[in-house]
Amino acid sequence: MREGSLEAPTRHPLDWKSPEFQNEERLLEELERVYDVCHGCRRCVSLCAAFPTLFDLVDESKTFEVDGVDKNDYWKVVDECYLCDLCYQVKCPYVPPHDWNIDCPHLMLRAKAIQFNKGERKISHKLISNTDLVGKVASLPVVNQVVNAANRTPALRKVVSKVLDIHPRAHVPEYHKDTLRKRCRNHQPRSIQANVAGPTRGRAALFATCYCNFTEPGIGEDLIAVFEHNGIPVRLTEKESCCGMPKLEQGDLGKVDKLRRKNIPQLIGLIDAGWDIVAALPSCVLMFKQELPLMFPDDADVLRVKQHIFDPFEYLLHRHKAGLLRTDFHQPLGTVAWHVPCHQRVQNIGPKTRQVLSLVPGTEINSIERCSGHDGTYGVRNGSWEKSQKIAKPVINRVNKMDADYLVSDCPMAATQIANGLTLKHGETNPLSLLRKAYGI
Repeated sequence: MREGSLEAPTRHPLDWKSPEFQNEERLLEELERVYDVCHGCRRCVSLCAAFPTLFDLVDESKTFEVDGVDKNDYWKVVDECYLCDLCYQVKCPYVPPHDWNIDCPHLMLRAKAIQFNKGERKISHKLISNTDLVGKVASLPVVNQVVNAANRTPALRKVVSKVLDIHPRAHVPEYHKDTLRKRCRNHQPRSIQANVAGPTRGRAALFATCYCNFTEPGIGEDLIAVFEHNGIPVRLTEKESCCGMPKLEQGDLGKVDKLRRKNIPQLIGLIDAGWDIVAALPSCVLMFKQELPLMFPDDADVLRVKQHIFDPFEYLLHRHKAGLLRTDFHQPLGTVAWHVPCHQRVQNIGPKTRQVLSLVPGTEINSIERCSGHDGTYGVRNGSWEKSQKIAKPVINRVNKMDADYLVSDCPMAATQIANGLTLKHGETNPLSLLRKAYGI
């Protein structure tokens, strides 16, 4: 059998609507096959807790092989996977077109979908993954103050831990009643001529995302300021629902479909009107660029959105290559530790954030391509918080050795996870905020 990694990986669509997809007996057979390949390779041991869990099960079995592992323990590996996709994209030598056809993320997703349909997801996990509902309720006047106060009070955090399965020491974001949508309700895109640059058309509609709307509205404001400083009119989408990534991670594929039917028509209307789509969270961009197209490969509108949605720095670098990005920076940034989020790496767009920030004179960008351990609900749940901190530790150590002026990550959750273990010189932890600072706007 030839070695893999000699050809570009090919991703097959997710056949999630077929009856076979929900067949647990067939799932266990495929888990055994894939686990046996992984056991013989072990290249992914440092990526997350899923693979060490598998290898420990094998090494502690009577046969030292996968056939010695109790099939009931297969689910322990599934529970440690947070669908970052890195094993497929950067590590596994046996992905398609290799004959062994290994796709661990899709296999784990299938297992999570079976767990979900069997009713094995906690109600608390269903609730905290409902980011639209949580954000809307937590941003209400009065309720907003109560929620934020509870999150800062140790005694109340213990109650939250029991009710919502959120670790008492886990960082939870502050919710804003003055959401991004409220802050931008009177914002009008500038009436200037749009210039085409590569695949970008020079007019951007911001998919605000639940996180930026309710908990980090400043990031959205920074994006608008930077884009408009570069002659790119920006507007918000008329309305939006969650991109679906939190529900995908729970295996709730039916809910992902419902969210698709809400979001895609909105985005298609904007695309037809000449707008490109941008989102400040890598996970949301990835959902529209990869996950939905793999779930709905025959949906022409989903595929059109895939072609017209961009990471913000990907968008800006296209403008720079066409000579349309302003480089009149007013402030050097010194040494910047840039954590590359997993969901940005698997988009296969390259280090666009580093390339844009490197345009700022007096700036050195040091990249860290290692998981922060946050990964959605994994970084806050009682059963996985301590493991998430262990995963984050090597990243924290590397930033400390750099003696960096700034620590930034395109994923605000990852940035917070890392920053909590550091004493930072400056408060900015998002590269859009840093770019705005460099421009002096």
